[in-house]
Amino acid sequence: MALAKAKEIVSSNAVVVFSKTFCPFCVSVKQLFTQLGASFKAVELDIESDGAQIQSALAEWTGQRTVPNVFIGGNHIGGCDDTTALHKQGKLVPLLIEAGAIAKSSSSAAA
Repeated sequence: MALAKAKEIVSSNAVVVFSKTFCPFCVSVKQLFTQLGASFKAVELDIESDGAQIQSALAEWTGQRTVPNVFIGGNHIGGCDDTTALHKQGKLVPLLIEAGAIAKSSSSAAA
């Protein structure tokens, strides 16, 4: 049930951050997406009634138990380090644009 719910959330949102409200790494990732102007859905596992089950289901599905657990365009990206590494490599914004989380701007270098 929790796995089906997690997959439904991921498939119906361009960017999903499975998060916990008190986790500093989760806050960093959410701030990064906000700064980039990306729309994303944050699922706060410490608030959701079935958060523990969802976290276990994510561990089964992705092999990652820790949060943040980030998905872009239905693909598992990883955690905070993975997400910030993609950004430093210049690969995060193109992924976000491709997923439809950021509108292509006319000032974009990728024309």
